[in-house]
Amino acid sequence: MTPVASAETADERHDTRSRILDAADRLFRHYGYAKTTVADLARELGMSPANVYRFFASKLEIVEAIAARMLDRRHEHNLAIVAAGGSATERLMRFFVDNHRMNVDAFASDPKAYEIVEVAMAEQWRTIADHLVQMTDVLEALIREGVAAGEFPNRDDLRRVAACTRQAFVSLFHPTLLLQCSDDPERAGPEELAEFVIRALRCP
Repeated sequence: MTPVASAETADERHDTRSRILDAADRLFRHYGYAKTTVADLARELGMSPANVYRFFASKLEIVEAIAARMLDRRHEHNLAIVAAGGSATERLMRFFVDNHRMNVDAFASDPKAYEIVEVAMAEQWRTIADHLVQMTDVLEALIREGVAAGEFPNRDDLRRVAACTRQAFVSLFHPTLLLQCSDDPERAGPEELAEFVIRALRCP
């Protein structure tokens, strides 16, 4: 019976951790990160602050876990694009457009949610750096498939091509640039910029 009890305890801890993150995400988006305290979160959950601290050492650790969970879901979405049917070109277009849309939905129209981005940049979380590597991984996989299918010419270092491709689209990925460039009358939309990048990939 001991292994079963241990498994149940692990499940319960996972469920409680998820409940804390769900509640924190709601409160951060409603009141803002700076104005939400661990005491507010504990009250929302009907538990003591000490119980929250059993799972997370600080409010900063909570918001990092929220960001990591969101980026994990984003990566799962991008992996599904790689695994989907269709040409590499079509899937690259979907990658660019979907990631732009998800960032707009998550941050650009919600100043309180954007506070999380500001915290992440200030703290220079490893979570963010890892996500950028994952995005380059996905782009490299799609470009390699495009090369194999004859859609793009082969090059000596496809990893660098993938990294440059990600950077070329950064103005429509990066939450800060999405906000700062939103009033630029000549800013390209995601479809236009994606077509430009894909044309560049097709050049010998």
